Amino acid sequence: MEALYYVIAGVVGLGLGFIAARVQDRMRRNSAQQDAAKILDQARIDADNFRREAELKAKDEMLKRREEFDNDMNKARNELREQERRLEKREESLEQKHQLVLKKDRALEHTSKKLADKREALAKRSKELEETIAKQTEELHRISTLNREQAEQLLLSRLEAQLATEFGQRVQKHEERIKSTAEEKAREIVATAIQRYAAGHTADTTVSTVDIPNDDMKGRIIGREGRNIRTFEKATGVDVIVDDTPGVVVVSAFDNVRRETAKLALTKLIQDGRIHPTRIEEIVNETKEEMERHIMEVGKQAVLEANVGHVHEKLIQLLGRLKFRTSYSQNVLMHSLEVAHLCGLMAEEIGLDGKLARRCGLLHDIGKAADHEMEGGHPQIGAELAKRYGESRPEVLHAILGHHDDIRVDHIYTVLVASADAISASRPGARRETLEKYIKRLEELEALASGFPGIEQVFAIQAGREIRVIANSERINDAEAQKTARDIARAIEEQLNYPGEIKVTVVRETRAVEFAR
Repeated sequence: MEALYYVIAGVVGLGLGFIAARVQDRMRRNSAQQDAAKILDQARIDADNFRREAELKAKDEMLKRREEFDNDMNKARNELREQERRLEKREESLEQKHQLVLKKDRALEHTSKKLADKREALAKRSKELEETIAKQTEELHRISTLNREQAEQLLLSRLEAQLATEFGQRVQKHEERIKSTAEEKAREIVATAIQRYAAGHTADTTVSTVDIPNDDMKGRIIGREGRNIRTFEKATGVDVIVDDTPGVVVVSAFDNVRRETAKLALTKLIQDGRIHPTRIEEIVNETKEEMERHIMEVGKQAVLEANVGHVHEKLIQLLGRLKFRTSYSQNVLMHSLEVAHLCGLMAEEIGLDGKLARRCGLLHDIGKAADHEMEGGHPQIGAELAKRYGESRPEVLHAILGHHDDIRVDHIYTVLVASADAISASRPGARRETLEKYIKRLEELEALASGFPGIEQVFAIQAGREIRVIANSERINDAEAQKTARDIARAIEEQLNYPGEIKVTVVRETRAVEFAR
């Protein structure tokens, strides 16, 4: 029984174990199924999340690409619009140019038509004139019963007979005049040569020297505590320079009349010997009166020499003051007289009033006598003074005001004055050049000649009135040297401005060298 019990207990135990195993297996299977379901659910959730993230990334990428595409499209549209605007502007410009060309073509066509009409009219007029001259010549020959050669011979013989006596008289008159003025012309030539050689331009026009007998006179001129020299400077309006230079006292002033007055007064004081303030004032006043009389005499002499008729007394005084005025070292009074004579000669040659032309030339620089006292240029000052002192002729006033082309020229006499003024100022020796201008002219001469082929060296000599050109004898023969000289001379005439004439000398030297050993 006990064994059966054990068997039954074992069977029951096995059954229970089997059942328990089946229950446990089922529980494990259920648990595994639940885990698998959870894993599937999680996988589904993860797949959904991954899909959503992928969709979001795809959408973001698509939006980004769309935005970039939109930006590119906008940029392309803007560029197209800009190109369209440029093309529109270019079309407008081309249209304007086209219209302008059409307008010019129409104007050119109109002008060509007018020129053609004028040419045709001139040809017709010339033909009529030739026919008229031929008819008149034929009629003249018929009336005089002379042919052309006979008429010319008769006219020339009569003219020669009429001019023979007058020619002899003029030759004799000119010979007498030349003999009477030869000595004076010689002095002028020497004085001009000295003037052109002088170096101190500023000193010549602003400073005068007064010789004194001894250096003790300098102390008397200065006076006790400088009272004499102060009185003299105050009375004359100049500066007196007393330095260590022996035997000389310097008078300096920009007003040449004051400087000349002071020089004469100081010379009188030195000769008189009585130098004190009262005597200084007396001598200076006396010298001023003498200078005013001298200025009036000089002005009257200039008016008589120019032969211009009546001139107001104040204008005569201003003309006299021009004697002490220089322009680029050229005396303004002598320049005015020269311009007056040139104007008169040119006016008479072309059939104008020579006396009126001389008057215009004489008064054209009258403003320079007062340009240091009044504001403005000397043409405006001169015209104002001339009008103030009774000069009523419009030709004279216009010539004074416009001889430097400051205004529009309305009178032929202004042209004559401007031409004569240029001739007088630019003739050789009339005005001295500055050092910079002189050096520049020499450099231009040498540079121009050096540019020709075959030239080795160029030297400007005779103050720029001659250039010596050293040519290469192997590259230039004798005939080519002559041609080179002519070409250089023509180039100078065409390209440079210069007074007088310039001599061109081309030197071609051939040397044969041998040694005796």
